[in-house]
Amino acid sequence: MNMKIETLPGSRIAFVRQVGPYGPINAKAMERVKAWAAEKNLLTESAILFGIPQDNPATTPPEHCRYDACIVIANNYPIDESVNEGELPGGEYAVCVIQHTAEEIQKAWAEIFPALQRSEYQMDNKPIVERYTGAMLSQNLCEICVPIKPHLS
Repeated sequence: MNMKIETLPGSRIAFVRQVGPYGPINAKAMERVKAWAAEKNLLTESAILFGIPQDNPATTPPEHCRYDACIVIANNYPIDESVNEGELPGGEYAVCVIQHTAEEIQKAWAEIFPALQRSEYQMDNKPIVERYTGAMLSQNLCEICVPIKPHLS
C-alpha cells in the first residue's frame, strides 16, 4: 500500500448526513451535497469533498451509523437550511489514493491498519475521511485519509 503523510488544514464544511447501514446508500448523501454545491456554483475542479463515516460499524448498530457527505466552504460563505454546517479537524493524516470501487475500498481498509502498525504512527482519535477533488471524481478515484499521531514510546 502506498501511503503518504499529509497535514490537512482545518476546514469549514457544509454537509448532508445519512443515518443507516454504510454502503451504497451513502452515495445518495454525496449526490445531495453535490447537487447543493452545483446550485451554488461551488462544484468546480478545485472543490474538495469529503465522506466521513462517523461511527465504527463494529461497535455501532448499522441502523445508527452516521455518514456525512461534505464540501469545504469558505469561512464567510452563507449556507441555507438544506445543509448542515460543521468543522473538519485538521492535522496529520496518512493518505492513500484508491479506485473508488467497493472492492478497492474494502482492500484499503484491510491494508491501512497493518501498514500503520508497521510505521512510526498510530491512529489519532478523529474520524477517518474519504477525500475527493473535482479531478479525482472524473477519474473515479478517492483518497482514504486516516488521522495519525506518533507512536508513544
